[in-house]
Amino acid sequence: MNTKGYTEITNDGLWHNNPALVQLLGLCPMLAVTGTVVNALGLGLATTLVLVGSNLSVSLIRNFVPDTVRLPAFVMIIAALVTCVELLSQAFTYDLYLSLGIFIPLIVTNCIILGRAEAFARKNSILPSVLDGLMMGLGFMSVLLILGAMREIIGRGTLFADMHLLLGPVASTWKITLIHDYRGFLFAILPPGAFVGMGLLIAAKSVIDTQIKERQTARKEKTEPRSKRVRVTGEIK
Repeated sequence: MNTKGYTEITNDGLWHNNPALVQLLGLCPMLAVTGTVVNALGLGLATTLVLVGSNLSVSLIRNFVPDTVRLPAFVMIIAALVTCVELLSQAFTYDLYLSLGIFIPLIVTNCIILGRAEAFARKNSILPSVLDGLMMGLGFMSVLLILGAMREIIGRGTLFADMHLLLGPVASTWKITLIHDYRGFLFAILPPGAFVGMGLLIAAKSVIDTQIKERQTARKEKTEPRSKRVRVTGEIK
């Protein structure tokens, strides 16, 4: 039975329980393919589609699958959805599919998807499960995009390069050259640069959370009535 409201589910997926910044799941594809924004967006969309589809499917069958075969059934559902996403990417965004390489099929082993199916979807009804999958996917994709933008700007001096690989010819002119005649910074493009960028994002979230908590504490202290001292005179016999 669902014990979370829709607002809490949304806040958990996007911020409080973000799969990338808090749960630290899916780090392998995140660090490997976020060299550019287009790669980050492609992987983020694929992961979000699988998350929503798996949570929906698991929620639908949750009362019919015995515990003895629960996890194998979940893995089969996820694998089928990943196969569909892989075939769609081959059909419509083949060049991007080649760029992402093995990391599209490896979505099957992404701990975020199986974790949400096991921890949330199998215990909740359809609408909360779909919302949980969507918000977790968007939270994961937002971190991918920020990290991809950071690495592309520092590593190549550009932003939104090769967006036509995902969005077609309409996005062929979206490339923004921020630093002209830039030779690039190889460290930012390689996985070690992704580790540094990820650490900076986690640190930034920690600082923001601390500031929010301090403001809430200060606001609470201002609104709470203070006890007044009463002066007592005379003698008590």
